[in-house]
Amino acid sequence: MAGARLAAVEGLVRELLSEEAPSRIAALTEELFQAARSISEEDGSAAEVEPPGPMPPSSLPEEMGVTRASHHTAALARVEEGAISLWNWAVTKHMGSVVNDEQRAKLRFVACRLVCLCEGSDPLEGTIRRQILMSMKTGKGWIDIGKADLADGFLEIAMSSIEKLYAKLLKGSDGEADIDVHKADVEKNLFKVLSYQAESAVAQGDFQKAVMCVQRCKDMLMKLPKETCYLSILCYNFGVETYEWKRYEQSSFWLSQSYDIGKMDMKYCVGKEMQAKVLRLLATTYFEWDCNLYLDKALKAISLANQENLHPAGFFLKVKILLKSGASDEDINSAVAEFLHHEMSLDFCLNTAKLLLEHGRESVGFDFLKSVPERFESSPDLGKITLLHIEFLLHNKRELLAKQKVEEIIIGHYTGKQLLPEALNRLHIILWDRAAKHYEAKSYSEALHWYNYSVSFYTPGQIDQNLAKLQRNMASCYLHLKQVDKAKEAVKEAERCDPNSIFTKFSVYKIAVMEKDTDKAVEAVIEMGKLAEKPSQHEDKLRVDENTGTNLLSLAAQIALENEQQVVAIKALEYLSEHLQDCQQLFAALKCLVRLTLSKVMAENEEKRDEDINSMLTYLTLAHKRLAASFTEEKFTGDMRIFEAHWFRKVAWNLAVQFGGCPEKMRDFFLLSFKLSQFCPSDKAVLIAQKTCLLMAAAVDLEMGRQEVTPSEQTELLTQALQHLQACKEIWKVLKLTGDFVKDPTDTLLLLYEFEARSKLNDPKLYNLMESVWEQPQIEVKTLEIIASLAMESPARYPVLCKKALKSALNLLRKQTVIDAVKFSKCLHSLINLSLPTGLTDLDACVLQEVWDYFEDALSVVNSTDAYPEMEILWLMTRAWNTGIFQYTAGKYKEAEQWCGLGMRFLNHLGSLKKSYEGHMIGLYSEVLDKLDRAKGFLPNEEEE
Repeated sequence: MAGARLAAVEGLVRELLSEEAPSRIAALTEELFQAARSISEEDGSAAEVEPPGPMPPSSLPEEMGVTRASHHTAALARVEEGAISLWNWAVTKHMGSVVNDEQRAKLRFVACRLVCLCEGSDPLEGTIRRQILMSMKTGKGWIDIGKADLADGFLEIAMSSIEKLYAKLLKGSDGEADIDVHKADVEKNLFKVLSYQAESAVAQGDFQKAVMCVQRCKDMLMKLPKETCYLSILCYNFGVETYEWKRYEQSSFWLSQSYDIGKMDMKYCVGKEMQAKVLRLLATTYFEWDCNLYLDKALKAISLANQENLHPAGFFLKVKILLKSGASDEDINSAVAEFLHHEMSLDFCLNTAKLLLEHGRESVGFDFLKSVPERFESSPDLGKITLLHIEFLLHNKRELLAKQKVEEIIIGHYTGKQLLPEALNRLHIILWDRAAKHYEAKSYSEALHWYNYSVSFYTPGQIDQNLAKLQRNMASCYLHLKQVDKAKEAVKEAERCDPNSIFTKFSVYKIAVMEKDTDKAVEAVIEMGKLAEKPSQHEDKLRVDENTGTNLLSLAAQIALENEQQVVAIKALEYLSEHLQDCQQLFAALKCLVRLTLSKVMAENEEKRDEDINSMLTYLTLAHKRLAASFTEEKFTGDMRIFEAHWFRKVAWNLAVQFGGCPEKMRDFFLLSFKLSQFCPSDKAVLIAQKTCLLMAAAVDLEMGRQEVTPSEQTELLTQALQHLQACKEIWKVLKLTGDFVKDPTDTLLLLYEFEARSKLNDPKLYNLMESVWEQPQIEVKTLEIIASLAMESPARYPVLCKKALKSALNLLRKQTVIDAVKFSKCLHSLINLSLPTGLTDLDACVLQEVWDYFEDALSVVNSTDAYPEMEILWLMTRAWNTGIFQYTAGKYKEAEQWCGLGMRFLNHLGSLKKSYEGHMIGLYSEVLDKLDRAKGFLPNEEEE
């Protein structure tokens, strides 16, 4: 098994050495690294050829033992050769950037591991030296890529190999001189290994081990003086690392060691500049560690640094330490005086002055600042000194002196002493900052004073976005001072410089609102809304923040409301609602819009209302849209969503009720209320509201379908009504489970609405619907009457269904204890009208018999009650009589006699009207009877004279 692992590694090495593709090299490198990590020292002893067959060891001939040994040696030699080739290949490929640092470290790991396996019990001197080199470089490679833990093992191997080499050299030495040569030979490698072990220990946070390794290196410097510089820099690097990790105690140790080692050999030292650099960092370490506790050490270190090498950073740090320690002005003056005699840059001097002034050392700071211009009279950056002076005068509330300095710069600007562009920009910032502070303090006149200083540096007619911003700021000040004309002039100048800025439009808007110019204010808001949709370049060359547009529109609405300009506020809020991303802000804006628009509608006549009603529909539709999208917004919680949904659904409901005179709008508001309620918990109250909304929407669609509309429009309205009814049915099923709804008319309304829609759509499902109706035991007469009426209402025509409904109604009426004669008469009237069309004479006998039965039913009721309406009795009498007359005209005397006789029977039940018809009908009836007798042959014809 061990031999197989080694063979696998050998195979991977050979494959890698012949590979050129970078991606494949990377994959093979990783595979080879993992394979090499799994092999152990036993694998080296297994690198021999297996015997040809199973033979006991005791039976092996001597020649076979020799053969096996030679094969083993050859195998190891082959592994070692492959390892060395791999090492050299990795070096070459790394130089050609084919393998990176980490891949090189892994390949070195593999090569070194294989060489160690092939070492043998008594390696040659050259083999040991090669192993020392390879182990050191492998360990150092791991350290350099930040994997110090993997380095330790190889550094230990290197240390062990050095000991072996030293022992081997001593064994073959000849006298004391040879021993010294051998010691010197190994000590260089020992020094390197120890320094690498120190690096590894620091990287792993093992301070004690690092100290021990460095101390051993330090002890070896007497024999290796050329390594002084290297060890000093190594300790400095340790100091930098531990300083960055804020391990100040360790950092101070390493930096002190670096400085001390740097002094050990003047010939091979790091140089004064480096020593000063070490001491400055040491002073900084003490300063940041605990300036009060280590003040003396920090001052001593920085003083030594400045003695070693004069550097601005050293002087600056010394002043900084003194300021932190609370030193007197005299001590600080002395420290400042130290470098006044040396060449320092202007920026250094300014930073020093700034440091002094920031720490409240005004006397020292201003005195120093006054001395600086003399040193840099010819410098083009001289203006920086004045700017710093102005800044600190303002900081110390010496505004009058600061103004004098600014005025001096303005005079210089027009007399050939202009500031450099960078300094001038800085001055503008100072002036604007001071003006802004006065503006915040409501000292608008003083703010204008500082803004005017800034204006002084612009030439007449100059176009600059910063100038536009400046003019807008000045306009704001003028508006607060009620100087509208000056504000208008400033805004006009801003428009000239930056006409497409949303801020400029906002300034125009503010003036329009102040002057109550509604049209101009609305126009400005529209422009702001357009600019908010596509942000343009801002005056500082950066894109306008996405919230800028919404913030300005929000402020515009607020200003309009404060100035009682409702129309302007509505327009601003409309644009604001289109751009707001924050749900809470959006719903607040929409609520405000609804309230404002509603109050506006209440004050308008009906002709002007339509547009505003449509606007409110738009607002509520947007609310629904954003509620639907709010599920992805983390800040907008479920409770917030429910609260807003309730508010908007109730508003939609109230608006639907309020605008009942406009059916279409009423329907739209009811539908919006339903949609908004879907974001609310489905409790009983919400379900009832949803049911009512859908019923009302369906009712409106049906009503609109009855109006004079085109067939396609009617079809669309009826189809919509069916959709609303279907949704309502589902809600009604759930709602009925929550309580007793015996007296609720919803079932009846759903039935009637659905019947009307399906009958007028000529829907085949109508008959299925009616099958369920005939089976209902509790159906009311009124419902059946309405069904009968709807069945024949254009464009519907279902006479069979109509008859069946009327018959069912009559059956129900007959079952009553006391028959309702009025209802009975109406149903019978409709049934007779449907069955016996007016003006038809050629009627089927079956039809006449059916109708005859209806008349008989009527007569029976008339006989049983005095409540039967007289006009209905008259109508029945007239229809029966006319039917008889039609039969008489057709020569059907027998049928004529029956029907006329029926009419005479109804005549007897007439009250006050009986006399009006009695004489005429009796005469005609006699003629009918006479004709009938003649037809039967009962009477002879009269003789002719």
